[in-house]
Order: sequence, then structure tokens, then C-alpha cells
Amino acid sequence: MTVLEAIQKSAEFLGKKNVESPRLQAELLLAHVLKMPRMKLYLNFDRGLTPAETDTLREFIKRRGQREPLQHITGATSFCGHEIAVNRNVLVPRPETELLVELGGQFLQGGAGNPLPADRRAGDCAPRQVLDFCTGSGCIAIALAAKCPDAKIVATDISAEALALAKENAAQNQVAERIEFRLGDGFAALEDPGERRQAGARESSDMSPHAQFDLMVSNPPYIPSAEIETLEPEVRDFDPRAALDGGADGLAFYRLIAGQAGALLKPGGKVMVEFGDGQAGAIQKIFETEKWIVEAVKDDYSHRARILVARR
Repeated sequence: MTVLEAIQKSAEFLGKKNVESPRLQAELLLAHVLKMPRMKLYLNFDRGLTPAETDTLREFIKRRGQREPLQHITGATSFCGHEIAVNRNVLVPRPETELLVELGGQFLQGGAGNPLPADRRAGDCAPRQVLDFCTGSGCIAIALAAKCPDAKIVATDISAEALALAKENAAQNQVAERIEFRLGDGFAALEDPGERRQAGARESSDMSPHAQFDLMVSNPPYIPSAEIETLEPEVRDFDPRAALDGGADGLAFYRLIAGQAGALLKPGGKVMVEFGDGQAGAIQKIFETEKWIVEAVKDDYSHRARILVARR
């Protein structure tokens, strides 16, 4: 079987299984099997697959036909140019979340209406502390650490399995020394040293449980509980429910953040949170009720309201 034949047969099979963009999915899986860039497949349409390559591709296509996410099959995804390992213990990073990193980086670098002190150059990162709340795979913390080498980041999650993978991702992307991972339920992760030790977190004298932060970023669970069963199989059956379930109306974590995050921020500090489609108005009201000043509600790259930026 040639490369072209493999693509055509795989795409036909995936199409029958209602997989979105079946040809693209087939090409990405075949490129992974052959360890070559996807576009290079077009220069190798007549190349024959070995029996081992054919068997591996068939297994991958079967799994994708069962609606297992492509990222789980390949074991990783790209986020802000960084390779992030993923599995069933973490939410697969979405492209729209990259906007959260972009906005956070602008703030830490003094851009986009956040002037730096006079002794710092544009593009430098002030030595600031960042909280990544509900870190999951660690993708946001890792991308911010890479973008802002002077920033120190605390990343929290309720899942020990998620934190273990996030720590591996941080090490793989060579930013582990500037991210402290803490295990705990909500903001308790910042207060209970025992839970931090249980997570294997690195002890750090300059990151105490009572430290205040210049920036808090979060992509928390925001799907209403009853809607989870209506999601696409790739999400419903493979993303961890704890990373999806935002309570009865999907807004539980925003109430928690709006109610408690203010005490953790330094003067001039900001909160930036991602949210789901149609939630902008409700979340803005939650923050304003808790006496936050909502500076902006930013659209993502598909022109949907996605990020709320607020300060005290």
C-alpha cells in the first residue's frame, strides 16, 4: 500500500465514523507513523508502507474511528510552539487558550497598556510572580515561563496525576526550575504545605503559601454539568470530567476566583480567565458584583468572546 492509498482508505474509513476533517486526520496520523512532517507526505505519495508501518497506521486509524482524540494517539500536541504531552488525566490544550498566554505575556512584559518601570526595556519581563490556577497539562504555565524568563510561576491543580504530567512537560520544555506545582482543591493548594509535599512539589523560600501574585491566569472547568453528556465523544469520553465540570451553570469556578483571588494579588495585579461560548455577560457580572474592575473581554482568534481581564 502506498502513502496515497493509505491516506485515501484511512480518510474514507474516518469519514464513515463521523470524524471531523477525516483526510487531515488521516494525514496527521500517517505523518506521525512515518516520522515526517505532514506536508512531506505529498512528496512521497508513491512510497510504499512497510508491513509494520501499515499495522501501526491501521491501529491508529481504528482508535481514531472510535473517537479517541488524535492527541491521545500521538501522545502530544503543540501549544504556543511547545510540545505538550497529554493523556486521559488532562484536558487537551485548545488553540484558543493561546490567547490567554499572549495577554498574560503582554502584561508581564509591560506591553498593552502595562508600562514597565523606567529602568526596564520594552520586551523585558519584570520579576513577577504568576499563579496558574487549574493548570492541567501545565501548558499555560510552561508557555508563560518560556515567554517571560524572569517570571516565577505557581501552578495548582486538584489532580495529582495531572500535576505529575505537568511536571514532566515543564522539564521537557526546560522551564521546570521556575514553576512550582502544588496539589490541592481550589485555593487550598496555596495554603497547605502538606498537600504540596504530597504532590512532590519543590520547596521554595521565595514562594510561600501566602505569597501575593502580580498575575493570575486560569482556564477553569466551565461546562454546565448536565451538558457534558452532549459533548463530542472526543471530549465527553476522553477529557477528565473534573477538567470539564463547572457546576450546575458552569460558573462555579468563576465565583470562587472572583470571591477569593483579590486577596492574593499585589496592587496593580490582574486576573485573566478563559470561559466558554455565551458566558461572557454572566462572568462579567460575577466579577463586578465582587468589586472587580473588568478591563476587557477579549475575543479569540475565531472572534468569539473568550478571555476576561479584571483588576481590583
